[in-house]
Amino acid sequence: MNTARTLATATRVLRQLSHDRRSLALLLLVPCVMLFLLRYVFDGDPRTFDSIGASLLGIFPLITMFLVTSIATLRERTSGTLERLLAMPLGKADIIAGYALAFGALAVVQSVLATALALWGLGLDINGSAWLLLLVALLDALLGTALGLFVSAFAASEFQAVQFMPAVIFPQLLLCGLFAARSSMQPVLEAVSNVLPMSYAVDGMNQIMIHPDVTADFVRDAGVVAGCALLVLTLGAATLSRRTQ
Repeated sequence: MNTARTLATATRVLRQLSHDRRSLALLLLVPCVMLFLLRYVFDGDPRTFDSIGASLLGIFPLITMFLVTSIATLRERTSGTLERLLAMPLGKADIIAGYALAFGALAVVQSVLATALALWGLGLDINGSAWLLLLVALLDALLGTALGLFVSAFAASEFQAVQFMPAVIFPQLLLCGLFAARSSMQPVLEAVSNVLPMSYAVDGMNQIMIHPDVTADFVRDAGVVAGCALLVLTLGAATLSRRTQ
């Protein structure tokens, strides 16, 4: 992987995204809007927002980054841009890393906005550090980016890319422990939830909610989310093809 080529790819992607206002709005504003709505859905019981707000602070960025990244990457492939890039002296790792860097930069902005709104705009009450909350939100957004890059290789159209959301995101959403404790699930479902990265994203947020200091469980949860993001990016580079069939 060449650093200069990776940075050049990231710069090109960011330049293109800067002209796509709808995608930018989806990336940067939708998680904030969803958190705002959630806070006032539970206006009569703010403690409910405190109990689930941190978890959703990680889930919303993951979902939006997955959706926008998968569609944007697929658009590059179907328009022939990816084929032209691979005809140049660019490795697959350069391209995937460049995309990940570009969307990762947007993930940083997204996570900062959503975390700041939740803590200081909506009064989310946590025992842990705001910086740790931001870290997990960022890791979740990067995981969504990695998953979006990966699944775009298996879609032939933007409609198919959207269809991957029920297959990739929704099962994790149901099994991550947001709606019921994973230990109370049917044993097979609990075992499945133990290998899904979103489960560790939610667990990491819960650790910040409960504990004022960094715990071993938090380090494990953050490490699993980061490791899954790196693994999926590696798989994305391996499955990258010139064009959609």
